[in-house]
Amino acid sequence: DQPHISNAQVTVEFENGNFNFTFPNPKNVSEFSMTLFKGHEKKEICAFHSSEERVIPKSNVSYCQTQNSRSSTTFILKNLEREHTDVYVYYLEIFLPPPYIDCCLKETYLYVQDKEDCFSLRLKSWIIIGLIIFAISCVCFVVACCLKNKNQKCESSSHEYNSEYMPMAAVNAAKKTRI
Repeated sequence: DQPHISNAQVTVEFENGNFNFTFPNPKNVSEFSMTLFKGHEKKEICAFHSSEERVIPKSNVSYCQTQNSRSSTTFILKNLEREHTDVYVYYLEIFLPPPYIDCCLKETYLYVQDKEDCFSLRLKSWIIIGLIIFAISCVCFVVACCLKNKNQKCESSSHEYNSEYMPMAAVNAAKKTRI
């Protein structure tokens, strides 16, 4: 039985604000390690070492946790912020049975948008919507005022208030008495 590394299909999931990177464990191997590195300088974030006697998870930062089952290893990145945006590289080392194998399983670029950016984008969109509604209201108000003034001019011209003659009601002429 030779050590077998499956196609190393990493599963990347975003769930409840956490990124889960899951790798299948190598088959027919009695001792191996998986390590997650960050950046091109390959700073070790967290690792997992498995042997027949024990399982040792290791984390160098607060935002990374490791979970292991018989079939897979999962690196969980929690509470990420903008400064966590970087390239993440996953390495597998097989110690037993010989020969020693060291390989890069996957390289993933992870972009984390700042929470403040989301808030400011929402705020900007609400401000723009508010300004549009205000502008539409102003246009409607101006149109209503113009129509009102036009109606008043029409009414005033029909009464001829500025005429020299005073409007009078029709009255029957008074009868002169003949004596």
